[in-house]
Amino acid sequence: MSLSRRQVAGAAFAALPLSTLAGTAQAQEQRARTLFIAGDSTAAQKYADAAPETGWGMALPFFLKHDTRVANHAVNGRSSKSFVDEGRLDVVLGAIRPGDLLLVQFAHNDEKKDDPTRYTEPWTTYQEHLRLYVDGARARGARPVLVTPVERRRFDAAGNAVPSHGEYPAAMRALAAAEGVALLDVQALSLALWQELGVEATKTYFNWTATEQDNTHFNPPGAVAVARLVARELLRTRVLAPRDVRRLAEEIPEEWITWPQAAA
Repeated sequence: MSLSRRQVAGAAFAALPLSTLAGTAQAQEQRARTLFIAGDSTAAQKYADAAPETGWGMALPFFLKHDTRVANHAVNGRSSKSFVDEGRLDVVLGAIRPGDLLLVQFAHNDEKKDDPTRYTEPWTTYQEHLRLYVDGARARGARPVLVTPVERRRFDAAGNAVPSHGEYPAAMRALAAAEGVALLDVQALSLALWQELGVEATKTYFNWTATEQDNTHFNPPGAVAVARLVARELLRTRVLAPRDVRRLAEEIPEEWITWPQAAA
């Protein structure tokens, strides 16, 4: 009786040494690594009705090799607190696997003192909520990575880029140091980038349109620029290795950014 191709392949696989099988499983796990993003509107996926507004999470895959997949769970208007209270962190932790990464960027909405559903105080409740992400990822064998909030476009009368996040970046830096968590200091890097570009040039990075002057959210060039900062920080902090990243010194065509239709 002749064997089918499937039977032959199965027999061959069964005959492989255990060390080879372990190596194959390890390679499959490596290929299946996912980078999760928990954050707010500056990182979130945008849809056709919001174009040209672009979250930096939409551009991050352009800088990562194909064996690292991006699962962008960032959502407009969320803080470290409301993301948890709405069950969104539970969804992420239900999907995350050993070897995955969890990037956490919040502060823009944590700052809203007039909204108790979102507000956190930098040195107490903000850090307490961030620990939920850190501990949850670690408990599942994944690696948490804290990301200081990207800066808004703000300049003083002398043309100096002005920080807008108060004590939140410092509180995140302190927590990262205390917990031994990798920190991507996007707040400091983006502030330096806006300073380098200046008052007028930064307008071409933010969502300035004929009807809107948005100094918080990005257009495609801005999202690409911030995603590049994130990728470089992932490399600098050795969260990713040089083999994991690409195009850090290359221009990314704007037409690579697309806005899908929102689900009905």
